[in-house]
Amino acid sequence: MKKLEEEKKALFDQLLRRQADFENFRKRMEREQQEARQNAGAALVTALLPVLDGFERALAHPGADEEYRKGIELIYKQLYDALVREGLKPVTALGQTFDPFLHHAVERVETSDHNDQEVLAELQRGYTFRERLLRPALVRVAVAPATPGAGAPRSGEEED
Repeated sequence: MKKLEEEKKALFDQLLRRQADFENFRKRMEREQQEARQNAGAALVTALLPVLDGFERALAHPGADEEYRKGIELIYKQLYDALVREGLKPVTALGQTFDPFLHHAVERVETSDHNDQEVLAELQRGYTFRERLLRPALVRVAVAPATPGAGAPRSGEEED
């Protein structure tokens, strides 16, 4: 009788472990499916970023026929608004402090007219999608001018 009780307890413990394993498996599969949906959306949005860039360049080009320009602007706005509804957000760059997680500096400009590490110009807009960075903003960054003689030895001193 004792042997049957031990066997029953062992089988019951095994059943509980299997149920817990199955529940963990189900949760993991749900999480992976959600991530796959998000990644698929991010891949589609990433593929459409050059299209947005093209529209922005076309709209910035002077001399286009006004009716043609209005049509391009309408199509651009519809596409942009649809992407924003899905979770696309532009990265704020101009006038901000340089953030290496959001910005990619392609040019450094020595100036005392702006704060050190301030973004002076946005050369290409960056985007996040559902809190994930898709593309960093390409920016021009201000750097403080080098102080005269900061790297040179003072008079009377020798370099090692």
